[in-house]
Amino acid sequence: MSERSISRVTVLSGGMGGARFLQGLLHGIAAGTLPGVAADAEVTVVANTADDLWMHGLKICPDLDTVMYTLGDGIDLDRGWGRRDESWRVKDELAAYGVEPTWFGLGDRDIATHLVRTQMLDAGYPLSEVTRALCNRWQPGVRLLPMTDDRVETHVAVADDTTPSGRGVVHFQEYWVRLRAEVPAETVVVVGLDDSSPAPGVVEAITDADLVVLPPSNPVVSVGTILGVPGIREAVRATSAPVVGLSPIIGGNHVRGMAHQMLTSIGVEVGAGAVGLHYGSRTASETGVLDGWLVDEQDADQVARVQAGGLPCAAVPLLMTDVGATAAMVAAAVELVGRGPA
Repeated sequence: MSERSISRVTVLSGGMGGARFLQGLLHGIAAGTLPGVAADAEVTVVANTADDLWMHGLKICPDLDTVMYTLGDGIDLDRGWGRRDESWRVKDELAAYGVEPTWFGLGDRDIATHLVRTQMLDAGYPLSEVTRALCNRWQPGVRLLPMTDDRVETHVAVADDTTPSGRGVVHFQEYWVRLRAEVPAETVVVVGLDDSSPAPGVVEAITDADLVVLPPSNPVVSVGTILGVPGIREAVRATSAPVVGLSPIIGGNHVRGMAHQMLTSIGVEVGAGAVGLHYGSRTASETGVLDGWLVDEQDADQVARVQAGGLPCAAVPLLMTDVGATAAMVAAAVELVGRGPA
């Protein structure tokens, strides 16, 4: 690979894990600790919107908001989502009226974001423009793009003895928040995905990048849905930039979230090596998207397996304990794929 300066980085991100990764990336850029990455490098984030839902008449975009709040220094650090110093009076009042659902709580400060978003959508603005307007307040330090302006929602099929078929379907948020992902996921259905199209700027952000990163977000319902938007996987495969991914699986399980349940639902082994091979090598597979894959040191025994699948791989510490440790992960990712086109 020819050596060159990386001035444009594009990240395909989910919510909490992706947001924490982005904090480390921005820290590394500011500190000058990322090899070959320019001090003024621009970061574009293409965020998953298949977790979005409508509730109480409001459009809620969990992953977009988690990235925006985290990088804008407004996130609740203990929960990892929602606003800091939040209050819950509206939620309590809705419950007092007996208004369902009660399993998904909207904080009072958070509701303001959803009100602004919903009003703008009702006025005819696409989600990408709404997101840009919201970011004008938060100044996240990245260009934040939804994966699509179209309505796409992830649903999960679970066993349900109360239905004739013995199966029920719930929105992803209900599976995650109300059911706490404790019920086995039989399959994942992403409604509207096949008919969606990339939001303005998404394809260009990928094809014009100097580096594309798949952070340790959920490979099925976060990065997987982004790649499922028609045209995005093709753009990742076509870009001249190296594409590197970092495993969300450490020591045979996810660190946080539900990657274990989601991978099981699509028949992929829950392992760091298996996830890398699931994404696939751009050179060894007709559908692969990666030029390099990082696993944690605990999974060093997976490196040879991944390399045998035609995908460069290395084992480094992948626990995002602080921004410095996360920046070191980013540096290792850059080193793995080099500084030039694949």
